[in-house]
Amino acid sequence: MKRRVVVTGLGVVTSLGRKVDTFWERVVRGESGVGPITLFDVSGYRVQFAGEVPWKGEEEGIASSKELRRLDRFTQFALASATDAVADSGIDFAKEDPFRCGVVIGSGIGGLAEFESQHERLLTKGIDKVSPFTIPKLMVNSASGHVSSKYGIKGPNTAVATACASAANSMGEALRTIQYGDADVMVTGGSEAALTPMGLAGFQNMRALSFRSDAPQQASRPFDADRDGFVLAEGAGVVVIEELEHARARGARIYAELLGYGASGDAGHITQPDEHGTGAARAMSMAPAGCRSVSAGRALRQRPRHKHSAGRQSRDGGDQESLRPACPFPRRFQHQEPTGPHAGGIRRHRDGGLCPHDHSGVISPTINLENPDPECDLDYTPNQAREATVDLAMSNSFGFGGHNASLLLGRFTG
Repeated sequence: MKRRVVVTGLGVVTSLGRKVDTFWERVVRGESGVGPITLFDVSGYRVQFAGEVPWKGEEEGIASSKELRRLDRFTQFALASATDAVADSGIDFAKEDPFRCGVVIGSGIGGLAEFESQHERLLTKGIDKVSPFTIPKLMVNSASGHVSSKYGIKGPNTAVATACASAANSMGEALRTIQYGDADVMVTGGSEAALTPMGLAGFQNMRALSFRSDAPQQASRPFDADRDGFVLAEGAGVVVIEELEHARARGARIYAELLGYGASGDAGHITQPDEHGTGAARAMSMAPAGCRSVSAGRALRQRPRHKHSAGRQSRDGGDQESLRPACPFPRRFQHQEPTGPHAGGIRRHRDGGLCPHDHSGVISPTINLENPDPECDLDYTPNQAREATVDLAMSNSFGFGGHNASLLLGRFTG
């Protein structure tokens, strides 16, 4: 029998705020975290806006200023969100068996800023001027390595790089690590800081981004007929998850139960999803199927609450189609009417980071959904938050490379 796993700590770094409560309040109000890019000169770019994190790298309680200078921006984000998640969980790793605790933190791209800056030094100043910290700063596993070092965690320590599915795959692997008894506590999530000159140019030139420069806060508009791409953003989200009895023994507050995980590959185009959504549907099918037997029945009787959208015409349709053949959900919960309740609380696109705050009884809105695309006819909670008793939630993440990951969470009832 697989062991039960619960969420006990939350931490975020986002363009809407670092603290979870502040972030969630602003999301529920329908605020946009999009604004002008200030990190570098964008005068020559067609896209001049993004979800930029107001971050100076001098935040207290994370690491010393000297240590932070030796970390790429994405690792700083990860370390900050992990610090908050650990504090929120109340766990004291000094009292834990270090070999029974682990870290899995993903990133789609890793230390792109460090790569760019050191490449420029190589070309302009020569070989000997390239920093000896270059490789440790840019490698994707830098985030998980630094988190484990900060807390003395000596159990499973890995990193996942699957584009927009990185955080979800990381959480899924962490879930399995606890389910099968290889650890009791895992710090897991994702971090991304690809808002750099090369990152912006690359996404812009592949025409993945919105060009709505005249109204940047309205640029992110998934499932809207006038959508023209997603908005590049940065940030991190980390959670602490634990085996249920371990959490109970220390009197931990429990946010939710992490029930199941599914992953698949499209085996098709490197950036376009399967137009029929079969790969994504496979991942969604696997998440309830992989539950503990006591939870699987409940999963099969419920409906998905979350949805991944890239805000692009070609991707949103495939994302939606993946819901229709998702076989774990009985026909009575599959789509019947354009506003059917089975798809309530469908969410916006995220890159390699994670949004972990889903226990509050409120479904956050999909803002800027003003002219719904008739091809995207599910209930996306347009523009206004909605109060709801959410007993079960599925978070779907689909990334470039054909990576699909689904996580199933449930309200903890004991």
